[in-house]
Amino acid sequence: MAANTEGVSESAVRAARDLRAVFSRLRRRLREIGATEGLTPSQTAVLARLSKDGAASTSGLAAAERVRPQSMAASLAALEQQHLIRRDPDPEDGRRQLITLTATGTERVDGDRQARQEWLARTMQDRFTERERQVVLEALSLPDRLTQQ
Repeated sequence: MAANTEGVSESAVRAARDLRAVFSRLRRRLREIGATEGLTPSQTAVLARLSKDGAASTSGLAAAERVRPQSMAASLAALEQQHLIRRDPDPEDGRRQLITLTATGTERVDGDRQARQEWLARTMQDRFTERERQVVLEALSLPDRLTQQ
């Protein structure tokens, strides 16, 4: 195939565009599946980050989520009202607080993750043949290589 003006083949440009579009639609659909009623996408992202990375400061969460500290503080206040997070003094710096998930927060994140996993597995079972599922498994190694740098 011919290369575009940046020296990248048309097939690479198309594959990048289509892959991004498919992953974006899948991500949106998976977000719809979780039991995130009453939570904004930002609040859901904070819960997921705390589940994955563990305790963090407000400023650390704001930086990781690329939002202003004031916006993060508002998200955390809403999560705290729902008893999904708690604040504890940082053992290394008593002036700072560390945010962690409560048991209720952990249950919420785990339940959402389980619901999304079950939906995806069930949908793949219903819509794909065994051979198609094997093709998906084989093909996933290719975008995975993009993340291995």
